[in-house]
Amino acid sequence: MTNILIVDDDSNILNLVNIHLSEQGYKVFQAKDGIEALKLLQQESFHLAVVDVMMPFLDGYELTKEIRKNYDIPVILLTAKDQIEDKEQGFQAGTDDYLVKPFEPKELSFRIKALLRRYEKDSDEDILRMGGTIINKKSYEVQIGNRTMILPLKEFELLYFLLSHPMRVFSRNHLIEQIWGIDYEGDERTVDVHIKRLRERFSKLTDDFHIKTVRGVGYLLEGNRK
Repeated sequence: MTNILIVDDDSNILNLVNIHLSEQGYKVFQAKDGIEALKLLQQESFHLAVVDVMMPFLDGYELTKEIRKNYDIPVILLTAKDQIEDKEQGFQAGTDDYLVKPFEPKELSFRIKALLRRYEKDSDEDILRMGGTIINKKSYEVQIGNRTMILPLKEFELLYFLLSHPMRVFSRNHLIEQIWGIDYEGDERTVDVHIKRLRERFSKLTDDFHIKTVRGVGYLLEGNRK
């Protein structure tokens, strides 16, 4: 079920949105101010937040900034104002969309559906599949069958990059620039060490992919998508 957080100090708005979204199958959580909303965010997993701008204790702009720092969910700001300066402040805070009061519940619903589709698409792009191997860039997890592994950061980034470009040969210098950055002061042996570790980790676990050495050039990942 999709969890929606509604934050507004107007109980009438909370009730109206709650009824409308609940009828569409969403599970709605309500908060009357930003402080209460932050507590709910720590307790539950949400897919989207609808946030009023004018609230006591912590206003919508500040709450949106806090959400952006810690949670990867879309935010819709609600406001009674329709000034370009307010919209600018909202987008600078990190909101994804903006809805002016009074609004039709159907319009809010349309905007929620559009943002959920967009975020779902972005989320899919962070997940790579190669046969029975799934690599998730958001959680830095590699799943092979029922086994889930969390790799050291650079090993993960190297594997993710190679899986993103199967059957392409990359030089050691190119891999260093992509994974460690152009300012990295180490040498090419760093790549060799990390490739060796990846081979040792996965060679006995799966045949979905193999990292091959192209003599005199670098490495390529050969995959079996099945």
